[in-house]
Amino acid sequence: MHGAQPDQPVAPLRISLIRAGLALAVIVCGLSLRWYGFPVGFPAFVVKYGGSLLWATMVFLLVGVCLPRLSRTQIAGIAIAIAVVVEFSRLVHVPWLDAFRLTTAGALLLGRIFSLWNLVAYMVGIAFGIWLDGCAARSPMLNPQRAGSTRE
Repeated sequence: MHGAQPDQPVAPLRISLIRAGLALAVIVCGLSLRWYGFPVGFPAFVVKYGGSLLWATMVFLLVGVCLPRLSRTQIAGIAIAIAVVVEFSRLVHVPWLDAFRLTTAGALLLGRIFSLWNLVAYMVGIAFGIWLDGCAARSPMLNPQRAGSTRE
């Protein structure tokens, strides 16, 4: 007997896997933009703030991976808090943190220079993450339950 009950525990796992896949795609786009944006000829503004936008989208999606039962609004609130803390952490200078920021991982994860404009890019990136997550949730290809009567 196959009822709705056994399917319930699978839903958060499915959501997390979809979000993880989206996060991976966003990471690839962000790294490509940061590493190849200038050689391809993108303006510095697009490389800088596009990377920040995609970083915040990644944060939103990864929070959603870890906390799949939260609403998009709750996930966005946590992502905003993380983005604000990370941006303001750039004003903190201690030797071990500055040393980490000089590494590639540190620069990509934490950044180096404080900018209020980054916060604007982060908000846009989180809004993009909400939109992307909603599109995935509505997609019959990614969410078979949405296919309705076409599924047998």
